[in-house]
Amino acid sequence: MRQVAGKLLAWTIPVVFLTVLTGCEGGLFGAKKITLWNGKDFRGWKLYLPDENVNPDEVWSVEDGVIHCKGKPNGYMRTTRRFRDYRLHLEWRWPGVPSNSGVLLHADGPDNVWPKCIECQLKAGSAGDLVLIGGTGITVNDEDKQDVEKQFVVIPKKEQSSEKPAGQWNTYEIYCLKDTIRCYVNGVLQNEGTGATVTMGWIGLQSEGSPIEFRNIYLEPLK
Repeated sequence: MRQVAGKLLAWTIPVVFLTVLTGCEGGLFGAKKITLWNGKDFRGWKLYLPDENVNPDEVWSVEDGVIHCKGKPNGYMRTTRRFRDYRLHLEWRWPGVPSNSGVLLHADGPDNVWPKCIECQLKAGSAGDLVLIGGTGITVNDEDKQDVEKQFVVIPKKEQSSEKPAGQWNTYEIYCLKDTIRCYVNGVLQNEGTGATVTMGWIGLQSEGSPIEFRNIYLEPLK
């Protein structure tokens, strides 16, 4: 982690005690750390499933400070507020056979299974991939990855998988500053890009495959 901290020093400083945080919706004044999930219930989050006949409480639940997601049907839980310029921290693990999920960044517009956003992948073996959804764009290694004709554009991670085995907790650290996104999986820089075409929106966690668990979800404003 000392090496990671060194790489981030010039890019992330300062994380500030803000008197005004431009571009975030309400309630962040003076904040250094914003707890996105309170560890008890889904206050501040919307549970979305495309089939209104399915009870979200049958998909998402909370026990002992951990979110349990069954992974089916497809959908997501998302913040009710929009954010920009932050470091997002979250932890996840697969209680059984690893499958698929993702962290949705800068999502906006009507709720649907695949909202317009940029995803930091959680698919087993591919955590650290970036996925451009709905025509969003970003530049990686000086190459513009946007393709408005495709619903999904996958940008592979930089390194070999840095994920832990099923049953163990993994950590995502995701930095969104202006039009730049960087994502670290268990301390390893797996992807980074600039020129993102979306820079503000909801943060979401997908139900997409098999049971997955989340905990310790918070962000720190960046300037």
